[in-house]
Amino acid sequence: MQTWRGAENTPAGWRGGVVTIGFFDGVHLGHRQIIGQAVRRAHDRSERAVVLTFDPHPGEVLRPGSHPALLTTLRHKAELLEAIGVDALCVQPFTLDFSRLSPAEFVHGMLVEQLGASVVVVGENFTYGHRAAGTLATLAADGTRQGFEVDGVRLVRSGEQVLSSTEIRRRVAEGDVESAAVALARPHRVEGVVVHGDARGRTIGYPTANVEVTPWAAVPADGVYAGFACWDGRRQPAAISIGTNPTFAGWERRVEAFLLDFDGDLYGEYLAYEFTRRLRPTLRFESVDELVTQMAADVEATRTVTLPV
Repeated sequence: MQTWRGAENTPAGWRGGVVTIGFFDGVHLGHRQIIGQAVRRAHDRSERAVVLTFDPHPGEVLRPGSHPALLTTLRHKAELLEAIGVDALCVQPFTLDFSRLSPAEFVHGMLVEQLGASVVVVGENFTYGHRAAGTLATLAADGTRQGFEVDGVRLVRSGEQVLSSTEIRRRVAEGDVESAAVALARPHRVEGVVVHGDARGRTIGYPTANVEVTPWAAVPADGVYAGFACWDGRRQPAAISIGTNPTFAGWERRVEAFLLDFDGDLYGEYLAYEFTRRLRPTLRFESVDELVTQMAADVEATRTVTLPV
């Protein structure tokens, strides 16, 4: 998948094609419906499917301090988009100046002049331009005048509710990673570099890899989870702990995991933890022996969940 930053930097030979627009945090089932339509239209026309996304999240620029927890890093988002057939990803820096473009300026400058869109595919509730003044109807009217088609895609619903990144973030924040995985069509994950911790795990027989998660990551509720550690093409079952380690009077919230059947040095590695099931909440134990007994049970539970017979 070809990737570039800033629509004005669209490489020669990559103008034109079917463009879909959105932040697409999580690349969840609702997003996949829209992106999938763009990929199908591109294939039907023997053109390329291009995703126009933004960085950072618009909320942080327009309302500083309101940045939501993110379900995907830009790196993971790109991997997911490529896996579902997207040919190119344009990452548009979201700045105050960019936010002040009128709907007409956005359409003519970004979609027509810089990306050269032949078809634009968006969700039925799509808005754009300064103060979100542009709508699906104005986009379709602009398309008629400026020579591109517009597809409005019906949003995916969960019961009566539209499936949204906000709803999935809520599920993750509550520790409901199984429900989140259904909406995401994959396990939720957090990523980061493995850093040094207190090294207590090694002394009690359960060495853990402590990940310094990426900024704004949607970290599940405190507790112990069955899941996987992923790096360099490997996917290893792992018992993942999130919390402050109250047994040792800890204060710093950490994301760390014991990797089953693994013996190696992961310091400095870029690691992703995938969450399959919440096993229990964070507990304070009266002794190290009690903690070790519970950790043994957590590891066996993780083995049952991740390595079913």
